[in-house]
Amino acid sequence: MEVLNDNDLVSQIKQIPDRMAFKIGDVAKIAGIKTHVLRYWESEFEVLTPKKSDHNQRMYSRKDVETVLIIKKLLYKDRFSIEGAREALRKLKAEIRKDKPMREIIKSHTKVRRKAEALIEELKKLKIKLQV
Repeated sequence: MEVLNDNDLVSQIKQIPDRMAFKIGDVAKIAGIKTHVLRYWESEFEVLTPKKSDHNQRMYSRKDVETVLIIKKLLYKDRFSIEGAREALRKLKAEIRKDKPMREIIKSHTKVRRKAEALIEELKKLKIKLQV
């Protein structure tokens, strides 16, 4: 899906620390947004449902953090409305269910992109040789 065809998003997802859980402040910092924005998004996007700790603190999974980054991209970069972003997330979720987990899709996309970049470099070298 085109949502995942974004180098900035892929880079941000790769930079998420390898942890079991994240507090709301951690997620806000990773995503570059305010905590009240996260709370609002929880009320608007059913796919964003962090667990609550024994002390009633929100605890986000890595998948939740990835979802936050995707929502941010849809709203801020792609300029979707809340409803448009909801629909895009529904489609993405359906596509992922049919295919592979998100990380596998991103890995696959990255491999293809690297191969394409290598081929472009080879073509540039061949073009230079042909011009000589």
